[in-house]
Amino acid sequence: MAVLAIGLNHRSAPLDLLGEMKVDDSDLAKALANLISREHISEVVLLSTCHRVEVYCFAETFHGAYQNVRDFLSDTANCLPEYFSDSLYSYYDTDAATHLFSVACGLDSAVLGEHEIQGQVKSAWNTALVEGTCGTALNALFRQAIEVGKRARSETGISQHITSISQAAVALASERLKGLTGHRLMVVGAGDMGEGMVASLAKSGVAEVVVANRTPGRAAELAERIGGRAVGLNEMSTELAVVDVLLTSTGASSLILEYCDVAEIMAQRSNYPLLIVDVAVPRDVDPMAGDLPGVTLLDMDDLRTFANRGLRERQAELERVRHIIDHELSRYLDHSSAREAAPLITALRTRAEILRREELDRHATRLSAVEQKALDAATRSLVAKLLHEPTVRLKDASGSPRGDRLAEALRDLFDL
Repeated sequence: MAVLAIGLNHRSAPLDLLGEMKVDDSDLAKALANLISREHISEVVLLSTCHRVEVYCFAETFHGAYQNVRDFLSDTANCLPEYFSDSLYSYYDTDAATHLFSVACGLDSAVLGEHEIQGQVKSAWNTALVEGTCGTALNALFRQAIEVGKRARSETGISQHITSISQAAVALASERLKGLTGHRLMVVGAGDMGEGMVASLAKSGVAEVVVANRTPGRAAELAERIGGRAVGLNEMSTELAVVDVLLTSTGASSLILEYCDVAEIMAQRSNYPLLIVDVAVPRDVDPMAGDLPGVTLLDMDDLRTFANRGLRERQAELERVRHIIDHELSRYLDHSSAREAAPLITALRTRAEILRREELDRHATRLSAVEQKALDAATRSLVAKLLHEPTVRLKDASGSPRGDRLAEALRDLFDL
């Protein structure tokens, strides 16, 4: 049995493929049930965000579990495995734990050190617990991953400055326009990302912010925080005829602005420049719209390039976080080894105790009460001494190839 991490992210796969693979929150329970029903998977947690789709599982065999997950992703995207196999990565045991710890710390994010991913990891773990697909092995792994993420952010400066995709999107727009003062902006989407964008605009000096969302109440709540206006999605085209910047990141499963929609809007603007920053996955805006006169369309690839420019300045913090990950990984492996050995040791001691009691009971009628008590103490002490050395050696070797051999030998010799 081993822990595996299998998936795709913004580094391994193009944005359009990630969009096809993404599992919406409303479908997460069904997806977990699908995964846990597969032959080689005993426990599973599914982490699906705008920038990664990763399956963490406790599995009987690597190859069997890998094929189970690959087939699940194929079904999710309704495509053949060959379509995405080159983008798929996998990690096994120690490497799987290291990868999850890095993810929780924000080292594997489009924006180094971003804080949103830690909450997403925790949410994925909690959902798996509620759905009953997360057992002892993954529970321990994810609990420690959250602790690692907290340490990284409290003990280093990895999350200083730009710490989220939403902040980076606003900063990217500001750089392109040499500041946002006096500009009119529209934010589409009132989820966590939209909320982050609105918060980042609070002190930017913008002339006006319009928030558009499918549910007007949520849009009004966000707009009120910044003294802006709220509109429904049906009013979006009218507002886009006059704003300077569109910031969008909805959870829509298809485009909300087709090429022809943007073309009509630009005709109303007489091709007056419009900057669009689309950080949704899957995309909100047809990428072909970027070819229209006056339109500058930026996406997650542009945002990642922008965010990476500051990486050199934070290299020292990166090394400090990696040191924390190494330290926590050692703790995790020590605890995992003890957990793996404990059931086998318990089974061995239980087996020995059953045999000891059977022998005592067989001779009980021929012994006085005093003799029975003395024999009970003597056999108890003898069994404890006989099992002490095997127990210590198994604990010390657990988690290593030698430990696996010892464990297998014990199972075979004592029929455990």
